[in-house]
Amino acid sequence: MINICLDGPSGSGKSTTAKDIAKKLDIMYLDTGATFRALGVKAMRLGVDVSNEKAVSDMLDNTEITVKYENGGMRVIVDGEDLTPYIRENGVSKVASDISAYPKTREKLLSDWRAIAEKFDVIMDGRDIGTVVLPNSKFKFFITADSRERARRRVKELQEMGQNVDFDTILQQIEERDYNDSHRKIAPLKQAEDALLIDSTNLTKEEVVEIILSKVKEGLK
Repeated sequence: MINICLDGPSGSGKSTTAKDIAKKLDIMYLDTGATFRALGVKAMRLGVDVSNEKAVSDMLDNTEITVKYENGGMRVIVDGEDLTPYIRENGVSKVASDISAYPKTREKLLSDWRAIAEKFDVIMDGRDIGTVVLPNSKFKFFITADSRERARRRVKELQEMGQNVDFDTILQQIEERDYNDSHRKIAPLKQAEDALLIDSTNLTKEEVVEIILSKVKEGLK
């Protein structure tokens, strides 16, 4: 069974890299961040105060979330609605980060993620895949990049989606999320001791993919 873990901060290129590797190896891609973002979309729609753990808990008690795969892509279904088209909108990232810090959120999703990894060859990206979700995985990578480069990438992504965003605002949001993700009590963002560190600041996405593929192929021999 192939289980590949990609961890790293927001905007480091994990999702793009994971999708490319999944296609090249013909394995499943599970974007754990998308599940948190989908919950964030619901919270924003309902006006839930995500700084209030009980309010989030009450929302989760009345939430059904599932992951489906269609045409090679992952879809996140919440309460019967596909929220995938909305999870990359600006503002969702911060709400998702706040929600993911609560134990109940992780309890709701963690068993599902592990069940998928036990049944299928999978590449999974997030903040704590190698440290918490799949600590026994043979293939672990931590992808990072300079915060300004990550902000530049994020601005470009949002602009391509038709959103008008400010670079300094996005940079501040990324740096705040870095701090929150790395300082939370539950499953903080950190590099697993046995993970390979990849700084993608000056690398193309193709170069990052090739580094990971070469290590995986080497490990499978």
